[in-house]
Amino acid sequence: MKQFKLFLVLAFIVATSSVSAQTTFDKWPTIKDLHEVMSETFHPAEEGNLAPIKARSEEMMNKAAQLLKSEIPLEFKTDAILASAERLQLKSKALHKLVKSNGSNAEILKSITDLHDTFHEIVGLCSAAKK
Repeated sequence: MKQFKLFLVLAFIVATSSVSAQTTFDKWPTIKDLHEVMSETFHPAEEGNLAPIKARSEEMMNKAAQLLKSEIPLEFKTDAILASAERLQLKSKALHKLVKSNGSNAEILKSITDLHDTFHEIVGLCSAAKK
């Protein structure tokens, strides 16, 4: 019986956090578009496959630029989120420049990891802003 209760608590926590992330993406579709490119390039890079980010660095840069130009939901228009989105845009430009100048794989991996962390910083700030 204790295991069943623990399972229910864990299932509730997972469901709650999933709904929170979905709500952010539903309210701000541009961040969802960026997430698609991020997940399709970062996760392969984590495993040593840099081909996707090398092929899509310009797309990533453009999606990051669109994030700032998009209609940002009022609840997410905080100084912290806007500052993080600006850093994301700058970091995506730097990553694209690094890819175009044939930077080393280690440099590209470090850059996309930093970009990924900044993306998740924004999503976390959006979750905090909704509370």
